Amino acid sequence: MTYQLKPISREEHLRFVAARPSVSHLQVPSWGEVKPDWRAESLGWFDREGHLVGAALVLLRPLPRMRRCLAYLPEGPVIDWSGGDLERWLRPMLTHLRQRGAFAVRMGPPVVARRWDADAVKAAIADPGARRLGDVPATAEEPGAAELAGRLRELGWRPAAAGGEDGFAAGQPRYVCQVPFAGRSLEQIQGGFNQQWRRNIKKAEKAGVKVVRGDRGDLAAFHELYRETAERDRFAPRPLAYFERMWTALTAEDPDRMRLYLAHHDGEVLAAATMLTVGDHVWYSYGASTARRREVQPNNALQWQMMRDAHELGAAVYDFRGITDTLAEDNHLLGLLRFKVGAGGEAVEYLGEWEYPLNRLLHRAFGLYMSRR
Repeated sequence: MTYQLKPISREEHLRFVAARPSVSHLQVPSWGEVKPDWRAESLGWFDREGHLVGAALVLLRPLPRMRRCLAYLPEGPVIDWSGGDLERWLRPMLTHLRQRGAFAVRMGPPVVARRWDADAVKAAIADPGARRLGDVPATAEEPGAAELAGRLRELGWRPAAAGGEDGFAAGQPRYVCQVPFAGRSLEQIQGGFNQQWRRNIKKAEKAGVKVVRGDRGDLAAFHELYRETAERDRFAPRPLAYFERMWTALTAEDPDRMRLYLAHHDGEVLAAATMLTVGDHVWYSYGASTARRREVQPNNALQWQMMRDAHELGAAVYDFRGITDTLAEDNHLLGLLRFKVGAGGEAVEYLGEWEYPLNRLLHRAFGLYMSRR
């Protein structure tokens, strides 16, 4: 049986999201308002009885001077990926998006392939023969992930070309770091921290670092630190207007969808971060800090407060988001991996992003354009 697919209202989409333990924060209706250069549409899959059984936020990016667009489903769609017949889900989606003028479809199945616990990652970093996470055995391999990838290939989908560097894709990260919270007390979670994390939290407390929740007016202070972080870590920063748009859109949908935290010391903001929540999944989204007074460890204090609040919200997982899969000592991203894993996080590999060309000529031309940017 092929499901019927059609546009759904914002209210229908939100009810679908609310009925699940969680979906990606990139698959809630408000995320479309964060991306003004894209046209957003909520889609729903319906069974024979008319029940909504799947949903997706699709972002459509028009090509300049053409009536064609790229269709993108970040960390979606939200469908039953464990079922055997993918075609009944994906075929109506491709048909609909072709009618919308899409020349290609890019999606990110929210399907985990492998996991490495904190001890496995630490051992991999210490192993001189391991260059990437994939070089060492995973702690757990999710059943069905390899078969799902094979089925996608049979249906004409191909892995999207990775951009960026060291495991960070041009779209969403394939490798992330997650701290399991489900069924664990705060004492058990803190017990999973390494000695450096526990020592740094105590240093911050002794030094008098105070972590507070901010509001929209505090985004300017966050952004000042964020620009400093971007210059230090060599990435292109987003403008303040982007974060203001995020705040307005996400908190209008749910007051707790987005939070801002700031770490103060002696009257100065030393670190700040945004936190996103959908259901029982909490993400550390954007972080920023100054190089001044690092000895008082504001970043550890900030994360510990966010983790405590996430636990109070009933989080099943605290997601540190993207990590590198590269283990080389000379890689500047390795320190970030150590920091996240030091909080007891496990490395998680997703199935990655996949593309389907609806117009092969335009798809090749677009790929060439992106490779030259």
